[in-house]
Amino acid sequence: MAPVGIRCPDHAGKAAARKRIAPRPIVRAQRQITGGVAPVTRALIAINVAIYLIGAVQGGGLSDPGASMDRNGSLYERSVLYGPFVAHGDWWRLVTSMFLHENLIHIGFNMLALYLIGTPVEQYLGRARYIGLYFVSGLAGSAGALLQTPVTRVLGASGAIFGILGAMLILEWQVTGRLAGQAMTWILIILVLTFTISNISWGGHIGGLIGGILCTLSFARWGRGHAAYGRLGLTGAAGLVLVAVGSVVIAYWKVRGLA
Repeated sequence: MAPVGIRCPDHAGKAAARKRIAPRPIVRAQRQITGGVAPVTRALIAINVAIYLIGAVQGGGLSDPGASMDRNGSLYERSVLYGPFVAHGDWWRLVTSMFLHENLIHIGFNMLALYLIGTPVEQYLGRARYIGLYFVSGLAGSAGALLQTPVTRVLGASGAIFGILGAMLILEWQVTGRLAGQAMTWILIILVLTFTISNISWGGHIGGLIGGILCTLSFARWGRGHAAYGRLGLTGAAGLVLVAVGSVVIAYWKVRGLA
């Protein structure tokens, strides 16, 4: 208080009356990337396992559910990716084939990779964009598999998982400014196995990888933003649609005339 009224302590000349107001730090909420919850990844694993068990009942047991592909009307027979069937109008096989697995080693390796790689990527991208990434990458993987071997039956979640690896590659690049990191190490190791071991669809792996990279770049607005923690947005949605449509067009171009 002063004879002229209330004065601000900082302008009253009284050091004792001055109050120092410490600025409150701005705390940004950060997501825990390791050890967190990834419900979509767990749900995808559960779906893959459930379909595997159905195939096991209809086919040759847990060790050979793919045997049901030779039985008319079985889940595997109606869902496996096969060019002549796609050309005949079974376009759903581009998606359903990514939930089928040939044996215990196949599903075990894929589900372990999905859990280890998918968990952090889901937490970075959020559920909506992660779901779009998974399915569109799997679609791109199916297109790549048809490009390589249109008249060979193909199944597995590898295309979608490689798409998640592609997303991780872009996320690491945006954080560190370099491509040499954990994602690149995974990609190189699995690609070496892909071209070393027979009976693996390298077309599906590379197709899924390219699809995942393109989808994640669209999430980042093609370099104008950061893919992590953002919303889907118009650019991200358009990227998903373009990759999906492009995959279907490539598949159609490859299988036409096979019916």
